[in-house]
Amino acid sequence: MSSTVLDLKGLMCPLPVVKIANAIKKVEIGELIEATASDPGVLADIPAWARSSGNELVTMEKVEGKVIRFVVKRIR
Repeated sequence: MSSTVLDLKGLMCPLPVVKIANAIKKVEIGELIEATASDPGVLADIPAWARSSGNELVTMEKVEGKVIRFVVKRIR
């Protein structure tokens, strides 16, 4: 299974969600997108987007400093 990696650091709401929404359309069902972001808004925005889009938020964690790492799986 392949995965796409996105660096969304420095982008503010709503751009991280826009970038994930565009990227999910380019991967096959079952594939993963791994992303890092610095906007704390993604902590609420990405889970909400995953629910509303029918995709799966696999993991979300704060890593170094203000950086948030998350993995989304395309379900449909």
